[in-house]
Amino acid sequence: MFLIVAKYLIPNGYRGMAVFPFVIVKYNLDKGNKVFLNHEKIHLRQQLEMLVIPFFVWYFLEYLVRLIQYKNAEKAYRNISFEREAYANETDLRYLKTRSFFQFWNYLTLK
Repeated sequence: MFLIVAKYLIPNGYRGMAVFPFVIVKYNLDKGNKVFLNHEKIHLRQQLEMLVIPFFVWYFLEYLVRLIQYKNAEKAYRNISFEREAYANETDLRYLKTRSFFQFWNYLTLK
């Protein structure tokens, strides 16, 4: 993982993003935020196991489906399976040591 602070690469309303093999954060302060970085590392693992490009295609398509479903951008984002897995496990700093492959699949259910 390569950690980059780049204020202007991050969209408004977000603090960071993962694009394998980089984690890009908006604020220097977040370089030391273990929970936030763990969230982004979970995304790196998801991207790696899906061979990166398919991850982003799936992410975008699932976002569109959720946007139609919820008619709310924030709710759509929060219900993408990749985000649900990352938010559910971001505080468990040992999660990636025990995480099985394609674990995000368990978070795919429509709710």
